Amino acid sequence: MDFNMKKLASDAGIFFTRAVQFTEEKFGQAEKTELDAHFENLLARADSTKNWTEKILRQTEVLLQPNPSARVEEFLYEKLDRKVPSRVTNGELLAQYMAEAASELGPTTPYGKTLIKVAEAEKRLGAAERDFIHTASINFLTPLRNFLEGDWKTISKERRLLQNRRLDLDACKARLKKAKAAEAKATLWNDEVDKAEQELRVAQTEFDRQAEVTRLLLEGISSTHVNHLRCLHEFVESQTTYYAQCYRHMLDLQKQLGRFPGTFVGTTEPASPPLSSTSPTTTAATMPVGPSGAGLAPPGEAALRLEEVAPPASGTRKARVLYDYEAADSSELALLADELITVYSLPGMDPDWLIGERGNKKGKVPVTYLELLS
Repeated sequence: MDFNMKKLASDAGIFFTRAVQFTEEKFGQAEKTELDAHFENLLARADSTKNWTEKILRQTEVLLQPNPSARVEEFLYEKLDRKVPSRVTNGELLAQYMAEAASELGPTTPYGKTLIKVAEAEKRLGAAERDFIHTASINFLTPLRNFLEGDWKTISKERRLLQNRRLDLDACKARLKKAKAAEAKATLWNDEVDKAEQELRVAQTEFDRQAEVTRLLLEGISSTHVNHLRCLHEFVESQTTYYAQCYRHMLDLQKQLGRFPGTFVGTTEPASPPLSSTSPTTTAATMPVGPSGAGLAPPGEAALRLEEVAPPASGTRKARVLYDYEAADSSELALLADELITVYSLPGMDPDWLIGERGNKKGKVPVTYLELLS
């Protein structure tokens, strides 16, 4: 009991001393030990990493689950360490309504048949969305949360300890300064000076040790950036896969609807050209956006005969196929993902298309389905 009381009294005394030192520093009545510029830069970098990680995490959660009530429910399940129940996606729910509508309005009518086809496509879109959310949550959101709930909490704890060690050190410096001033006035040796110097040495040692521990943790932020960079690449890859699946499902649906009599199908020409990334070694399409028309020649001119087409003496390139492609007619070349083909362009060709050759077969191929190799 006595030991505990003494410890409580000691802790209270240390807390009071730190509070006094902190207050006097705020009013400019006490000196403060400053950290070196490199250390301050590490602190600022860590704070910036934490703040932006929180913002990116929260907005990605909104992107994957726009419903705030559903996000709160998922958060509570995670905190309770329970599995989040499976939730029907909006696309799957729409597919269910369309299928029920077709059944009631007549599945053999043009409208009913179209409802069924669209429902099947929406169901596939919903399944693709579910896979994307699951993959993004594991590969992107989870590492961000682990940093905020693990590494950052450790860093924050060690920073608080460093702050306390710094306050103790400066309080010891102030006591030594006062002891030396009292000794000078008394013109005799003061035992308080020896005691203050000993306390200062201990405080300096503890401060230096804690500063080194904190510095190592702050320098580990670089490793955090590398890890988050890898996760960001995986997020982009999963998002690209998701949108590519959506595009293929809708393209298939559009082709199916085109076979139905009395069904209006819009043009497959995109409103804007696809974005592509270009590097010194490869040119890869990020999304397989449908090319405009099937033009080997400008409007008003006769299409070139494929059997008369010969590859140019120079200008042929190898290309890797990014996605499966079903030829729309005999002038096009069907493609399989990951296969290598030879491609080249001809004067007057639509820039969205190339001539592709595989063995003794040749035909037009859409550029957005290819990764051009150097």
